[in-house]
Amino acid sequence: MVCLKDPLVQKVCDLYEKISSLDSLKPSKDVDMLFTQLVLTCMPPHPIDVTKLCKKIQEMRSNLIRLCGEAEGLLEKHFSTILGSFDNPLDHLDIFPYFSNYLKLSRLEYNILSEHCSDVPSRVAFLGSGPLPLTSIVLASYHMTSTTFDNFDIDPSANSMASRLVESDPHLSKRMVFNTTDVMSVTDAFMDYDVVFLAALVGMDKEEKVGFIEHLAKHMAPGALLMLRSAHGARGFLYPVVDACDLRGFEVLTVFHPTDEVINSVVIARKPPKVLHKHSTDQGFINGSLMISCKCAEIQAFNPLNQMNMIEELAGEDHLS
Repeated sequence: MVCLKDPLVQKVCDLYEKISSLDSLKPSKDVDMLFTQLVLTCMPPHPIDVTKLCKKIQEMRSNLIRLCGEAEGLLEKHFSTILGSFDNPLDHLDIFPYFSNYLKLSRLEYNILSEHCSDVPSRVAFLGSGPLPLTSIVLASYHMTSTTFDNFDIDPSANSMASRLVESDPHLSKRMVFNTTDVMSVTDAFMDYDVVFLAALVGMDKEEKVGFIEHLAKHMAPGALLMLRSAHGARGFLYPVVDACDLRGFEVLTVFHPTDEVINSVVIARKPPKVLHKHSTDQGFINGSLMISCKCAEIQAFNPLNQMNMIEELAGEDHLS
């Protein structure tokens, strides 16, 4: 196969074989070493489009993303357990080896959000918060200090571990709520949120991810913002890729592709506001909402952190004021 001749693909396949043969994905010397090699292999900018590789490699990639997700969940549980043993867990978050990445990613997401939202949201939902909800904690602690965060996870043990991390902080614990539920069963409640965050590993393949997006498009409030994480280039071997055209029912505002150690791309989209007048035959209007079709992205340089080299893809010309 042509794609197997690519040195990058060969390296990823080799690492996949080693990772899939491990007895356990719990944190250990071998697990840490292999996943570190995988991340370092996929991190540099690369022109590869992982969604267009041959079927065999696509199957490998899908399996690898699931292995990465499982390993990431076990790593978070491991460190959440350690942090939960402290009297004040929030004072020790830097023991998590990727905490600095979360600081950068959360700052990036807040800066992007600020570009499209004139006021700090009063209430947001984070879907797929997990046992170590660092994004919610960092945003609530440093950037959105009056916002209420409703965190959703289907795993009750993850929510129990997460709540333990914030319960010692009287201010933060009042604004961090943990809900154990399948987000696909949440409907009208989504109308209450100004912003909804969708974690990278909620929806482990294209079909699952699109299913979650369509559910949110149906139930989020008109004008509300959706922030989700994607991957670009070789980083698509680590996380699911979300294309602009996967966001049916939303107007894609901006897509950012980091080129440093922050792995995830950041996508922000808006559910179009209701229109007062519509004709059922008007093109582009569905159920009273203006639907924005996918357009070719115009790429410009952008540096929201003043220290990070990013790429901005403008997928729509209108921004929230």
